[in-house]
Amino acid sequence: MPTVPIRVLSEQLISQIAAGEVVERPASVVKELVENSLDAGADSIHVEIEQGGLRLIRVRDNGIGIAGTELALALSRHATSKISSLDELESVRSMGFRGEALPSIASVARLGLTSRLRGEEAAWTLQGDMQKPKPVAHPPGTTIEVRELFYNVPARRKFLRTERTEFGHISQVFQRLALGRFDVEFRLTHDGREVYALPAATSSETRLRRLAQICGEEFAANLRVIEHEKAGLILRGWLALPAFSRSQPDLQHFYVNGRTVRDKLVNHALRQAYADVLHGSRYPAFVLYLEMDPRQVDVNAHPAKHEVRFRESRLVHDFLYRAVHDTLAEVRPDADQHRIGGTVPVPAIRPQYQAPTQAGLGLAMKEQPATAYRPAFDVLHGRQAMPALGQDATVPPLGYALAQLHGVFILAQNQEGLVLVDMHAAHERVVYEAMKRDLEAGKVRSQPLLVPFMLKVSAVFADLAEQHATTLTEMGLELDRSGPQSLRVRSVPTLLKGEDVAQLVNDVLSDINTHGSASRLQETQDHILGNMACRSAVRANRRLTHEEMNRLLRDMERTERAGVCNHGRPTWVQVDLPELDRLFLRGR
Repeated sequence: MPTVPIRVLSEQLISQIAAGEVVERPASVVKELVENSLDAGADSIHVEIEQGGLRLIRVRDNGIGIAGTELALALSRHATSKISSLDELESVRSMGFRGEALPSIASVARLGLTSRLRGEEAAWTLQGDMQKPKPVAHPPGTTIEVRELFYNVPARRKFLRTERTEFGHISQVFQRLALGRFDVEFRLTHDGREVYALPAATSSETRLRRLAQICGEEFAANLRVIEHEKAGLILRGWLALPAFSRSQPDLQHFYVNGRTVRDKLVNHALRQAYADVLHGSRYPAFVLYLEMDPRQVDVNAHPAKHEVRFRESRLVHDFLYRAVHDTLAEVRPDADQHRIGGTVPVPAIRPQYQAPTQAGLGLAMKEQPATAYRPAFDVLHGRQAMPALGQDATVPPLGYALAQLHGVFILAQNQEGLVLVDMHAAHERVVYEAMKRDLEAGKVRSQPLLVPFMLKVSAVFADLAEQHATTLTEMGLELDRSGPQSLRVRSVPTLLKGEDVAQLVNDVLSDINTHGSASRLQETQDHILGNMACRSAVRANRRLTHEEMNRLLRDMERTERAGVCNHGRPTWVQVDLPELDRLFLRGR
């Protein structure tokens, strides 16, 4: 085989290789150019697309602009105004910082750059093979035109999809960018047709309007505001109520210091936080913003900057889990949730109704004092009058029971109108949360094995078991190291008796290795408790007295996550008076 001499690659080929990492498809170009506009301080950005980005991508902004003498330099590799030292790289806050985007794009497309520096009278343009910029008329800001993407790399161009598919990717990128900066006006047109016109959103109302335009009206009508701060970490944004879940993770937007990211650690923490309120095959929806010291996150992990690395990954994971878990726990029956009729897009987190006594376990609770509720009107027998629900009356969120419907639903009346409760789903959640509280109060009980179970594992897993032995014992799993690659399992949590011991231990150690916690133990225990609660909950066609129905309503108001059952189904809905009027054409 003949030897091939080592040679230095040409600058053109070097740029085209770099472009392969930065410029995947037209959507990648849009992302890089819009991020440059944001870094330039623009508060108005217009993206124009032709033929799915294959023919033209034009991005116009009103940012600070580029001096005419620096236009050629802007197209040079690794030339940037955003960082100048390693210290700045380790605490970077700008969207771009590598100086790769423009030269990479220019190497695989016909690129034109026109800009006018703020405060300057003249604008300058550099098009294609021009050696020197020329003066032109242009408002303050920058316009970049990218034509005939991959015209000189046919192998890359043939892998692109249809114009419709490519524009779909552009639209997704545009949406993420627009959700990341509410203070900026964004416009998107395709083949001359306006797709998005998003004015700057600086108030709660206008931000909500942008959310609805991008994520849909239904998403905007099923939100819970989240704001949590601890240990230098701040999480803000919106969580969709569990009843609004998705069959795929297509409404999940997560930002770190303003940068949209996809991260396994983040996904695991949020998935775990929703575990108690979503069916295993459903996905939560959210728009969340994590702010932290930029020195604690590495944004230089991937050329396209989609991924990040957290220096304190365990701290971030636990913070995200606890913040979202606690916010979802506050979702209890409230007049603004599960509404049919009027739209209340961002329910306020406000004090919940509290009955005078402690909750018992579902319908087996002790008799409450007469002040806890008043017997409701019996629709069939007219035994007692319904309490007056005037504007000044103190009425709990779920009101008072009227009757049962088909042995499945409880009908109740509150200030807003009619409440319908799925009694099995509601009671299942009440029982499940009570079981979890009892388990936590009494700590986890363990079941000693008559004969210790010997298990072969990797040296890494054996080390982890030894390091986390105390924590695992507190969770009911007692084991010790019996050799370099073997463990002796002495006891397992009582709830998990009968489970595959080898699989359980391997799963738990795998969780510790990946996420730093034994989350699988908790998940497995919760799954078993959920099944027990489902079997214990009141069944369809069981005739409930008004006292029992009202006890269930009061229990729901005290119970965390009572808006959905353990499988993610809503436990109740509100039909407000305007909707009832509409159904019967009242006032028309």
